Amino acid sequence: MRVSAPAEAGRANDAVLALLAETLRLPRRDLELTAGFASRDKVVALDGLTSETADTLLASVAEKP
Repeated sequence: MRVSAPAEAGRANDAVLALLAETLRLPRRDLELTAGFASRDKVVALDGLTSETADTLLASVAEKP
């Protein structure tokens, strides 16, 4: 996933979480960045969604042209 927000003052992290929340149809408050604050690789904790459902939703978006 790529976002256009600059990696300054956490803006890119916020953009990633906002995009994930929209894609997974979750409120933003149900996502938490748990690792990778200053890295391209992120670890995000989700509340209210199984990992299987998250995988399915993310795969369906990744398949779109």
